[in-house]
Amino acid sequence: MQHQGALAGEVVAPVHDTGRGATRVMVMSTAAFTVMFAVWLMFGILGPSIQKEFALSDVELSWVTAVAVLNGSMWRLPAGMLTDRIGGRKVTLFMLATTAIPAFFVSKASGYGMLLVLAFLVGFAGNLFSVGIAWNAAWYGRERQGFALGVFGAGNVGASVTKFIGPPIIIGTAGSSFVFGIQGGWRLVPVIYSVLLLVLAVLTYIVVPRRDRMPGATKPIREMLQPLKQVRVWRFSLYYVAVFGAYVALSAWLPKYYIDNFGIEIWPAALLTATFIFPASLLRPVGGWVSDRVGARKVMYWTFGVMLVTTGILMMPNGHLVVSHPDGTQSTHLGYQIGLPAFVILVFFLGVAMGIGKAAVYKHIPEYFPDNVGSVGGLVGMLGGLGGFFLPPMFAYTKAWTGFPSSTFACLFVVTAICAVWMHYTVVHLLHHGSPELADHFDSDHVSTRG
Repeated sequence: MQHQGALAGEVVAPVHDTGRGATRVMVMSTAAFTVMFAVWLMFGILGPSIQKEFALSDVELSWVTAVAVLNGSMWRLPAGMLTDRIGGRKVTLFMLATTAIPAFFVSKASGYGMLLVLAFLVGFAGNLFSVGIAWNAAWYGRERQGFALGVFGAGNVGASVTKFIGPPIIIGTAGSSFVFGIQGGWRLVPVIYSVLLLVLAVLTYIVVPRRDRMPGATKPIREMLQPLKQVRVWRFSLYYVAVFGAYVALSAWLPKYYIDNFGIEIWPAALLTATFIFPASLLRPVGGWVSDRVGARKVMYWTFGVMLVTTGILMMPNGHLVVSHPDGTQSTHLGYQIGLPAFVILVFFLGVAMGIGKAAVYKHIPEYFPDNVGSVGGLVGMLGGLGGFFLPPMFAYTKAWTGFPSSTFACLFVVTAICAVWMHYTVVHLLHHGSPELADHFDSDHVSTRG
């Protein structure tokens, strides 16, 4: 049995869900990704304590998060390709065990230089994303891939794990000392994660099927890289910078943003950050489900629209215009200030859009590149993650240059606007050079497009 692929003239044999085996892969890969994502972004909540202990500037602290995000992005392409070649089970086990080592030694950091090196090594955890995408795509049929990849991607909620367990541990164990010379406070958190990673490695070894699926086992590397020449792949990657790279950056940046700009403590700042992380993570399955039914491109239009509205409001600086009159008097006009409740609501809706949009971007990949999910998904994930590497320092530098904390959201508005314009230009260009009936079937499997 065969069906028409998303690329013109390509015939692809469908891959069917094998019931319990596929479910076990999805459950364990999602659990592993959740904890690995928490490890990857743990410096977001550990940051204020680390900054205080090592007397770091905002820019120096931003680089701790940035180098972790960098290493969690740069290996996504080879990790996805390796998963297609040798199976997700082996790659996942290796990554869980390998990441546990530097996670433990973060608790022993004695200076800024050592902390940067360890943060970079711990960042390797972020590469599990492209492994899980390729692994789940190999086990699920196309009709359920959007939902399956959305469920796996909901592991992004791991960014909230540290937000919840971090502050109580930091506050409750500060000044304490445990076995093997382990210190309390922020240093205890990476030790706990190290243990969790090893436990998950054992569970993954026991639970998931020994006989894995390897769709690229016999495929030459050159053939696996061939789709990366298409402009479409790079366009999808830019979309992912907006919906995922920005999500990663904000997840790490928001606790400090709340503390600095609204004068609240670390624990409520962590909880408020979770109101962004939860919708941006848990709605990913909803985004996959909706994309399966109405088409990923329609969902992306909605996503970018909401992101432009929310970031457009959030980027407005607090203040007012002062007008000096000829008689020497002054008057103020157009006063603007956004309070904490309004800020939280807007950031929540920004998270909703990102959560749904992340699934929509990845719905495109098995549609257009059913035989190269590992390589294409790896590149898209890599470039999207690199957006999370560049954005935190950009937030810090633009704040230093402008003096406006809200410049954070101006950066996100610009990135989103570029994505929306490029996507709409592509749609209009294809419709102009195709035929009017394309407008009703743009997401159809039977329509060949170039872009």
